[in-house]
Amino acid sequence: QAPDRAILVQNGSTIADEDITNPDNLVEVLKLFCEYQPPEYEQWDVAVDEFKERVPELAQSLLALIEVERKQNKKFRDALVNFKELMRDAINPNLSDSAVEEMLIQHLLTERIFRRVFNNPDFAQRNIIAREIEKVISALTSRSFSRADFLKSLDRFYGAIETTAATIEAYSEKQDFLNTVYEKFFQGFSVKVADTHGIVYTPQPIVDFMVRSVDDILRREFGKAEGLASEGVAVLDPFVGTGNFMLRVMRQIPKSKLPHKYAHDFFCNEVMLLPYYIASMNIEHEYYELTGRYEPFDGISLVDTFELAEGRQMPLFAPENTQRVQRQKNAPIFVIIGNPPYNAHQVNENDNSKNRTYRVLDERVRETYAKDSRATNKNALSDVYVKAIRWASDRIGDEGIVSFIANNSFVDSLAFDGMRQHLRQDFNRVYVLDLKGNVRKDSMRDGIPIGEEHTVFGLSAMVGIAIMFFVKDKSLTDHKVFYQAVDFRSTRIEKFEYLEKAELVSKIEWVEIPPNKKHIWLTEGLQTEFEDFLPIGSKEAKAGVSDAIFDTFGNGVKTNRDIWAYNFNHSTLINNIQNTIEFFNMHVYKWATLPQKPNVLDFIDNDNSKISWSRDLKNDLLRERIAEYNEEKIRVAQYRPFTRRFLFLDRILNEEVYQYPSYFPTPDSETENIVICVGGYGRKSFAVTACNLIADVNFYGDPQQSFPFYTYAEDGSQRRENITDWALAQFRATYQSSIENQQSPITKWHIFHYIYALLHHPTYRDTYAANLRRELPRIPFVAPEHFWPFVQAGERLAHLHVHYETQPEYPLTHIENPDLPLNYRVEKMRLSKDKTSLKYNDFLTLSGIPPQVFDYKLGNRSALDWVIDQYQIKTDKRSGITNDPNNLEDETYILRLIKQVISVSLETVEIVNNLPPLEIVEA
Repeated sequence: QAPDRAILVQNGSTIADEDITNPDNLVEVLKLFCEYQPPEYEQWDVAVDEFKERVPELAQSLLALIEVERKQNKKFRDALVNFKELMRDAINPNLSDSAVEEMLIQHLLTERIFRRVFNNPDFAQRNIIAREIEKVISALTSRSFSRADFLKSLDRFYGAIETTAATIEAYSEKQDFLNTVYEKFFQGFSVKVADTHGIVYTPQPIVDFMVRSVDDILRREFGKAEGLASEGVAVLDPFVGTGNFMLRVMRQIPKSKLPHKYAHDFFCNEVMLLPYYIASMNIEHEYYELTGRYEPFDGISLVDTFELAEGRQMPLFAPENTQRVQRQKNAPIFVIIGNPPYNAHQVNENDNSKNRTYRVLDERVRETYAKDSRATNKNALSDVYVKAIRWASDRIGDEGIVSFIANNSFVDSLAFDGMRQHLRQDFNRVYVLDLKGNVRKDSMRDGIPIGEEHTVFGLSAMVGIAIMFFVKDKSLTDHKVFYQAVDFRSTRIEKFEYLEKAELVSKIEWVEIPPNKKHIWLTEGLQTEFEDFLPIGSKEAKAGVSDAIFDTFGNGVKTNRDIWAYNFNHSTLINNIQNTIEFFNMHVYKWATLPQKPNVLDFIDNDNSKISWSRDLKNDLLRERIAEYNEEKIRVAQYRPFTRRFLFLDRILNEEVYQYPSYFPTPDSETENIVICVGGYGRKSFAVTACNLIADVNFYGDPQQSFPFYTYAEDGSQRRENITDWALAQFRATYQSSIENQQSPITKWHIFHYIYALLHHPTYRDTYAANLRRELPRIPFVAPEHFWPFVQAGERLAHLHVHYETQPEYPLTHIENPDLPLNYRVEKMRLSKDKTSLKYNDFLTLSGIPPQVFDYKLGNRSALDWVIDQYQIKTDKRSGITNDPNNLEDETYILRLIKQVISVSLETVEIVNNLPPLEIVEA
């Protein structure tokens, strides 16, 4: 014993021998002690990263080998055809050839891990799915191919796994170890698979809290004294992953009750092969650890859970698997628990990683959540977790519990109002614990930066997350919703500590959410009088069943291939669009000549340099529709605020044109019509501007709704005013006395300009900010003496914003670099830190920018920020297409635009600041 000295020996060597009365020495010794890893672990860290890098190369080699054997090996070809048919029956009738081949590769590259790391030499023979795959592998290797020889280059990786695993005694640690292998495998092997299925592990504190809470609800609300162990409580994890929830449920059960529950009441599904293998082994080993004997787990099925709702009879891969699925379908499930897949969309349709559609389940979402939503844009309801909640709500029957951890967007997003309505109707008790963590939404909220450390899933899922418990109880006749949220500033560790301290759902201090006719749950900041204002537009008014100011409105044009369909340069756009039309039409011609049509995903060429596929474009291919180039389809469009580009407007090459062909059917209509583009509700800050051109759907970087003054037939005839006679009557009735001395009565143009000014009013935007985040604007009446000043201000604002290119140039100071030649070409402009000057290019800097310029915002950016962001040379990485804003025929256009937008911004701020006070009166 030497209290003043520390000797540290690691791996057989003396690492430190220090006098620890010196604080620095003590800190260093403790650091060395705590950071130590055995050599096997260091070897593992290096090897697993190396494996991740090698997997794509090995996978490609295997795919090449499969192609050779398919052509030359009849035994393998027949086995592969049978295997594909089995997989399509079991998982997805539209499963592509490449997806099936990926499953073979998953098995080949990971089967040794199961045998050696987990001392399970009979795994491939004992697991009912692995056994079927081995038949195909045997056919593949029936000629000269040797599995051992092919995988020889991975010996170092496998050796590192096996050496490291040998140092781990606890099986639970081996499970964590295998999860790392699983994650690294998919990161290296198939990023698309990882993205589509959302390969994210639920942290243990969350799993513990959910399982304990379900057990508590069963005891407290259903009177089941033994909780999860009670007779008749069948448990299903429909998205089991590697089995974490099922393992925790098993630990919650008394050991004496476990054999019966394990054999009769536990069920789970997995759609991907590798996690299915891992979950099977994990669950079977956990049972062995808890009971001391091995029993195969017959409750796990390789199946797409959502496919079970489709109602078709299908052989599910192997007879045993079919029997398992049928037993599950017949079981009266009382508890559904798990972590649904979280992916809703893919970045690029060419990736073919989009989540599949389900005829029955998608119709259930449409006829409930979507039908009863007041939102115009309901795309968010296509998220897989929404399908999961809809499916579970139906599957649980008349009584039971659904507990998921999933995206929290359903809590307050506008598109989910119908879903919130049905959750309250479908369940007697709804508990939602909001763990926050939406980095995009909460970042810099209240001036506090939010990052990866504030998300419960880390970098894997940077969206907001909620734990939910939905309870159906036949003994209750009322329906209540309870909500609680952690502080959005809480770190991941603090959120876990919160759950561990709370222990159970019953110990949370819940806030009951009262019923709301619009099914809004979080009403903080909402002003109730907003409901009394005139609706600017509504889907009910468009359907003719209620009144609104505008008869119709709609989204901007949505191309789903902006890089092809938009460009600053007219000639570049023509070249790009003609190339992609030729490539698309070639597909149509080939498709039309095929006597037997294959899966479209296997047929199309996903060459990003030739085309950008989308859902509708694939449907047009299936319909054998030919795309046609026509010079008249090229229009000038308002792509972003104060940013105009050429657009190829076409119903095939644009995903959705919505109603814009009736707003600006011809260039002539641009001389007389104006649309008010409203954005921000549902996601970003409120934004509004006017334009006289076709506007993009993501005008503010997010979807916007356009309210035109005129609408037309698509040939430009039959011009109609879009403000309703009902609205005109409302305004005239309210302001009749105030216009007695006017030469003419209120017109629809007056109403249009009044609305435009009102939507800019700072008090209106601040007071009703929460309402404007939830729905389209509603228009109040101001004091009669202020009506005409609003009209005049709105008219001037509309003229400024529509005709910004004709406004005077603000006199900025030019600072030229005398060592460089005259140059007006822009590559990427940059503001100085104090925002008083702009580096236009290496030759020219513009100084003297007034600070008030940045007070004119459209969403989260000022008008000048939008111009700086958009007017830069960009080359798309996927297609290689360059978008260059420089105009060789007018080389000073961007320079003028900068100065004009500054002038527009300053005058806008002045007009807005001088609007009359917002004194709202009743109609």
